[in-house]
Amino acid sequence: MSSSDLKRKLKQNKVMPENLTVRLHRAISWLKCAEENTTNHDLQFLSLWISYNACYAIDEKSENDLTERKQFNEFISKLVSHDHEKRFYNLLWQKFSGPVRMIIENQFIFKPFWDAQRGEKVNWKKLFDKSNEDANRYLSKNEVAKLIEVVLDRLYMLRNQLMHGGATYKSKVNRTQVRDACNILKLLIPIIIDIMMENSKEDWGEIYYPVVNSN
Repeated sequence: MSSSDLKRKLKQNKVMPENLTVRLHRAISWLKCAEENTTNHDLQFLSLWISYNACYAIDEKSENDLTERKQFNEFISKLVSHDHEKRFYNLLWQKFSGPVRMIIENQFIFKPFWDAQRGEKVNWKKLFDKSNEDANRYLSKNEVAKLIEVVLDRLYMLRNQLMHGGATYKSKVNRTQVRDACNILKLLIPIIIDIMMENSKEDWGEIYYPVVNSN
């Protein structure tokens, strides 16, 4: 589904809680931005990540990697529990031999790899191989939430590289992972938004920075 399809569907839903309406309106707006930047993968990835962030982020006092990863996992589990049509699984199955596998098997967006580069005593290769084996097992056993968590864990590392100035704009060095990330997220995020709309009675949490009347 395109951003325009999702926006139209959102407008038709007259009983959705205001918090969720604002959350999804924001997510759809950034999805639209990504659709307008198809020739610029850096900007497209950042727009897609902001769209995803708008979907899952909840207003909590603690802001750190552990809190965010916990939010990731809880959010994904909730989405998968409502995915009765198995859209996530079908997407991952169709794309696993392409961009999904390329993302999972890219060591440069695997956190322990960079921990080792900084001198930490960690056998990143052993952890990397196990993570890849786990991903294959999750696919074969239809453990969709765990497979998505592996994919998003890699993409979160890529997000950190870009957002914290750890990569050059339009760098040739990271073109493959940025392009593959866009190919995954542009298909994944519309499913996420659609499932949230179809399950508007679910508690998706308090949004960051709610709309405040200035009068």
